Amino acid sequence: MITYVFANFRQNLPAILKIINLTHRFSKTSLAVVVLLLSSVSSILAQEDPAREFIRNKVEQIRFSGGLTIGSTSIASVIVLPAFYEQRNFRLAWTNPETVDQLINVIEDIDNDGLNPDDYHQIELKLLRAQINLNDSPLPEVSANFDILLTDSLIRLGYHIIFGKVDPEALDADWNLSRDIYDQDPVQVIQKAIESNSVAELIEDNKPQHFFYKRLKSKLAEYRTIKKNGGWPVMPAGSALKKGMKDKRVIMLRKRLALTKDLQNDSLDSAVFDERLEQAVIRFQNRHWLDDDGVIGQNTFEALNVPVETRIDQIRVNLERLRWVLHEIKGDFIITDIAGYMVYYVQDGEITWTSRVQVGKPYRKTPVFKSAIKYLVFNPTWTVPPSILRKDILPAVKKDPDYLRKKNINVLDSNGKVIDQDSLDWSKYSAGNFPYILRQEPGPTNALGQIKFIFPNKHFVYLHDTPSKSLFGRTERAFSSGCIRVEKRFELAELLLNDKTKWNQEYILKELETKKTRTVFLPKPMPVMLLYWTTVFDENNNIRFKKDVYNRDRAVLNSLNGKFEFRKKPIISNTSY
Repeated sequence: MITYVFANFRQNLPAILKIINLTHRFSKTSLAVVVLLLSSVSSILAQEDPAREFIRNKVEQIRFSGGLTIGSTSIASVIVLPAFYEQRNFRLAWTNPETVDQLINVIEDIDNDGLNPDDYHQIELKLLRAQINLNDSPLPEVSANFDILLTDSLIRLGYHIIFGKVDPEALDADWNLSRDIYDQDPVQVIQKAIESNSVAELIEDNKPQHFFYKRLKSKLAEYRTIKKNGGWPVMPAGSALKKGMKDKRVIMLRKRLALTKDLQNDSLDSAVFDERLEQAVIRFQNRHWLDDDGVIGQNTFEALNVPVETRIDQIRVNLERLRWVLHEIKGDFIITDIAGYMVYYVQDGEITWTSRVQVGKPYRKTPVFKSAIKYLVFNPTWTVPPSILRKDILPAVKKDPDYLRKKNINVLDSNGKVIDQDSLDWSKYSAGNFPYILRQEPGPTNALGQIKFIFPNKHFVYLHDTPSKSLFGRTERAFSSGCIRVEKRFELAELLLNDKTKWNQEYILKELETKKTRTVFLPKPMPVMLLYWTTVFDENNNIRFKKDVYNRDRAVLNSLNGKFEFRKKPIISNTSY
């Protein structure tokens, strides 16, 4: 019986505490006996598993001080890790060498996902493992340290592949795609993976399984191979190169394009800029969001000379962005690719429709967030939002009193009554004290065109038509005040209304001819995500590098290369931890 109590000290702690309370009724000698008993428990536990007492002490240090340092590295998990060992009665968890090998291999391989193996105690684990392997009876504290670091590594890995290393909310206050793991107990998940020798399987299964993530990983490996082999040559400055020219720089151009497979199965020693080389240049330009004229001008020179290390970082940044969102992408949805100036309709995991779009100017960035399209408005009016009133409309009216009439914009009071514009003294108004509403009526000059797609949000941002259709022909299309202008707006309306008998394009055009404003609700709300990434793949699975139009990559890369930190927002609900 006594042996059972000793072996199950933690479970019997409440009963032992009751014994201590009872000693107040007896002599000091009785109390001394109980204290001696507790000391004996600790001593026997240490004899049964010498590392166990070290684990307990370290877990208590985490609980009491909020941190623990082992060697040159710190324990990040101050909630799940202590709970894990407490539920195990502080016993060693990583007793199967095969399971340890799995985790070590996963850590070494995580570089292929664009993550840094050093974030998972790689160096410290190798040092401790070497110490253990050199000694048939390793020091108990070394075994405890090794076990705790392995557990913390697994927790870090799981956290990063499910949520990403970088906290998107810390970089963007508008981010609302946050997730949690409220439906599972991480302690039990970790315990099961270790006991069943399935740590590698756990990590792999929780990585994004989307084909885009896997393709991007393969490109990361490809570009790292290019780097390992010396990178690509720097093209010397000079006049533009184009078909028909002969120039010694053409030889260097051929070798450069061959490295990224834009030029294949062609001579690399010819100094003549022939048609095959022109087609290779066009492929390169298309992959880098450049005007694909086949001429090596200034912009193409600059793109050719971007170091391979920069492209590797760009791929890593976008793998991280995919970890933020791909776990959530399910079913049918609309995605606006902000940096790529495209919108996609995805059904059952396949892109079934695309359209070019125009997005916000760099100083009026289209925000990143998730919502749902609930209804469409035909022949919409446009109520001027506060930001545009302040930045655009009021300054324009003060310069040209007839500006509002030219734009078919009425001034309304709070009751919706039209106010005579000539009766207003515009000089005394600012955005802060303007008591009226400005509304642009339906018509060919309406900023929203003939149709808008509404998903309620605090930014007053939505998809819509535009009178500025010529701008869709530009390669870079950051022209709006934040909303997304859609080129194939009637096709999108037909897809969303999903009733080709009543809402085919012919009927939609007839509805627009009425010039009357009409609201039509979707059969069911359609999820819509406004996302930002700077790499994508074309229909032939060639990687395309976009311009970082909002200069967002650098902040992600800095955090990706920075120290490990859990995000502030809770991701688990188990308060018993």
